[in-house]
Amino acid sequence: MEQHRSRPSHNGPRRGTPQPAHLPSQARRRPGGEGRYGARQARGGRPLPNLRLTGLGCGLFCTVAMFLLGCLDSVLFGGALTVYGVLFLPVCVLTGLWVRAGDVLSAPVVVPIAFAVGLVPVVDGGGGLLGRLMGLFTGLATQAGWLYCGTLLAGVIVLVRRVRWVRQRRRRI
Repeated sequence: MEQHRSRPSHNGPRRGTPQPAHLPSQARRRPGGEGRYGARQARGGRPLPNLRLTGLGCGLFCTVAMFLLGCLDSVLFGGALTVYGVLFLPVCVLTGLWVRAGDVLSAPVVVPIAFAVGLVPVVDGGGGLLGRLMGLFTGLATQAGWLYCGTLLAGVIVLVRRVRWVRQRRRRI
């Protein structure tokens, strides 16, 4: 009988115990049980998730959330544009906070696109496709304040995060 010896993996962590080689580097754990960014603790002692979205994930989250909030606004409030604008601001904050550091500049780009997509179920669409387009353009023109505010909010959040990230990288070097 032949015995197979396993070769040591070069994909393991730099320090600590060996990790399964089939896992990507993000899924491997450090010896203390912490992930790459460390585990944050909630009040009950459970670790909070360290949610980070890629640029594409950030765009999908923001677009789907705004479309669903637009549908909800249309059903519950009859398409009140002010309610839609108020609901847009927390989505901008979450988008700015949840995007990962490498893709942080994509958040201010996807936020206005998501605003326009979510506005489709909210606007009055009498008269077919042209009526819906006219309602969309009118909604974008009249609600530009909410759009600018949300985009500026996401932009400031990601700018602060980007500056902090660059400073942390410089300290490590």
